[in-house]
Amino acid sequence: MLQVPSLDETRTIDMKLQQPMRAITCLAWRTASNFAPTFLMASLLTLLLALGATAQTTATTTPKQAPPNFLFILADDQSWAGLSVEMIAGKEFSKGKNFNTPNTEKLAERGMIFSQAYAAHPKCECSRAAILAGRTTTTLNAPTKASTNWSMPLTDSLANSLKRANPAYRAAHLGKWQWPMKPADLGYDQSDGITQNQTGESKDPTDPKLSFSLTRRACDFMATQVKEDHPFFLQISFYAVHSPAQALPETLKKYDNLKSPNNGVGNDATKSAAKGSGKGTKGPGNGPGKENTTADRATMSAMTQDLDTCVGTLMKKLDELGIANNTYIIYMSDNGGRTEILSGGKGNLGEGGLRVPLIVAGPGIHGATYCNEPVISYDILATVLDFAAPNTALPKGAEGGSWKTVLHNSGVGKVQRSIDRMVWHQPVELPHPQSAIRKGDYKLVYEWDTKNAQLFNLVDDLSEKKDLSKEKPELAEQLTAELKAHVMAGLGEQACAALARGETPQNRGGGKGGKGVGKPKDAK
Repeated sequence: MLQVPSLDETRTIDMKLQQPMRAITCLAWRTASNFAPTFLMASLLTLLLALGATAQTTATTTPKQAPPNFLFILADDQSWAGLSVEMIAGKEFSKGKNFNTPNTEKLAERGMIFSQAYAAHPKCECSRAAILAGRTTTTLNAPTKASTNWSMPLTDSLANSLKRANPAYRAAHLGKWQWPMKPADLGYDQSDGITQNQTGESKDPTDPKLSFSLTRRACDFMATQVKEDHPFFLQISFYAVHSPAQALPETLKKYDNLKSPNNGVGNDATKSAAKGSGKGTKGPGNGPGKENTTADRATMSAMTQDLDTCVGTLMKKLDELGIANNTYIIYMSDNGGRTEILSGGKGNLGEGGLRVPLIVAGPGIHGATYCNEPVISYDILATVLDFAAPNTALPKGAEGGSWKTVLHNSGVGKVQRSIDRMVWHQPVELPHPQSAIRKGDYKLVYEWDTKNAQLFNLVDDLSEKKDLSKEKPELAEQLTAELKAHVMAGLGEQACAALARGETPQNRGGGKGGKGVGKPKDAK
């Protein structure tokens, strides 16, 4: 026979129910107990318990956070001091004197500025490959733009890894691409296909460097994903500010005061920098840096402002779509350029060629903050996966680390990578094939054929003027050995032996084992 609970037992049940069901349950039970038969009371009790459990579940369950979106804005050839944003707080030399970029200033006010951000390579193609792959160019076996025999399967690319972790994501790459493999094979649902520098040489005076049409199509892609309820990763690789410089006539007019013949290039370079000389006589930046030597400062400054206008349009679109609070914006350059303070420029391993502007804004990031932790562009894969699908394992061979820790901690903390060093390799377009390693505050640049090594403390010597290799021979020897081992592990013994003989990949063939250019893995 069914046992009807006593009043004390009723109180016990009552305490377990969530408000507002608690009071209703108690009142209804006591009322029913005076008038209803036993079987009705039991049925009523069952119903009330079910309603109470539903109320408790509703009260304690919070709506699931939608996966974040990612807008990756990649400038082309923009130097570390190529914005009107200080890359080091309070240091005038870390921003451009002749540039006006109010929208990236707004982005910086909303986000975090990285003072020690690096490109993975001092030139376009290899730098972009490292971003796609999340690893150094040597580990990828992509030491030059002719290196298509990558050691990574294309299925492990950034976009493919993201969509594997969460199939709801849609990915797009708009703008400059440069590699022979198809963007679709690397996971992009929408792209401009295989494009080159020349693609961005616009014939339309209202669309210099195609910057404005790229921006419109990027806005359309974002709107479509919002409409279809898809999180997205969008990389918009602008052709600006790569030479030849192009700008809107009305923007160029603002910089009439900068117009003069042979007044140097953009990026606040001097005439001597335009000719390829580096800072000092012993620094690592003495190679023939590739710069915008055909552009005067007025056109460069105007082109930079046009690019900045596009950044503002993209930010406004995020607001209009209502997704700004759930979108991470990453603004970066593919490689550096000459500045007044840094050694070297595009194409060599001085800080000028490697250090780039980086601003990140998004949910959980405090605005107008600075981070002094060294980061590098092949970290982006790990960072995106960490935000989109936490605890997802990185693809095999990935060497980057997530910025999430420092982004959500006001710039404080360490980026954890599978390797505790940064490595660069530039075997071509220099008098001697070079590699470089940064570990902690120290950076070592090594010439393979001369076996010359230069050691710099970047905290004390940002311009790389004082070679410490003789003062700290043990550290120089240790870093040299670690650097050579890293490069050899990626390129192979034969390739490194050829470098030691002064042979470069462009006159002996491709990458690992001395093999020529081959078909990339998984390419169609």
